[in-house]
This record gives sequence, C-alpha cells and structure tokens, in this order.
Amino acid sequence: MIGAFAAIAQHAPIAPTRDIDFTPDDDPGNLRNLSSALKQLDARIRTDAEGTGIPFAHDAASLRRAEVWNLICGYGEFDLAFKPAGIPGGFAELASHAHLVAVDGVDVYVADLADVIRSKEAAGRPKDLRVLPALYRHQARIASHRPPA
Repeated sequence: MIGAFAAIAQHAPIAPTRDIDFTPDDDPGNLRNLSSALKQLDARIRTDAEGTGIPFAHDAASLRRAEVWNLICGYGEFDLAFKPAGIPGGFAELASHAHLVAVDGVDVYVADLADVIRSKEAAGRPKDLRVLPALYRHQARIASHRPPA
C-alpha cells in the first residue's frame, strides 16, 4: 500500500482519501493472482460518467500493460500503480523499505513514510502538496523518537 492510507497506517495526522493506492509486484504469478482477485471483487474501471464503473476483461499480461488502473468494487475505490510517481523501481523499490502494520486486524505491507513523501512530492498535485507539511512534521516526530543507531 502506498499513498495517504500508507501514511495513515503509520499514524500520520492526515485525512483519508477516497481511494487506496496499491503497488503490486509485477511477477507473472502475482499478476495471475491479482487478476483472479479482481474478478472475485468484480472490480471495474472507475469513471466519473459511470458510478459503478465499467467492466473490463483482464489477465496477468493485460494488467501489466498499463502503468495505473483506477478501479472500483463493492468495497470502494482503489488504484493499482505499478510505478508510482517518484518510485521508478515500483514494487521492488518500495518493498525494500516497507513496514508490516496491522490495519483493522489485518497485516498489510505499507510503503515507508519517506517513500510516501517522495511520491507525493514527485506527483505534485495540489492534493498531495497540501498534506506534505503534515507528513514532514510526522516524519520529524518519528525520527526524534528513534533510539540512536
């Protein structure tokens, strides 16, 4: 998980966004599992014109042909970003710094706060820039409470 929800899972004091951002491993086996899970969720392409989304056919190969998928399912909105802004190495780069945290009793790997910040800086969208000061302060608080190495 990356984005606002990854920061919130690390206790960053920011408001949640409408969607949850994920960076999947693009290993073919994982993509086959992801395609299967998306079918079970009845995931659809998210559009402003169609509130419930547009159905789409996919498999492991077709999922990887796009850099980003904006999707919706019965549980809400989510994005799959294979290379989030500022993270050219995608999953492998994020995984090397990720943290395992419990979210509502489920263990989830979340991007390190520094990676979330780097991605938001690179994206440069107004919604990302607005939360950066709070993320910088939270990062400084975390650093000040770490024991010296």
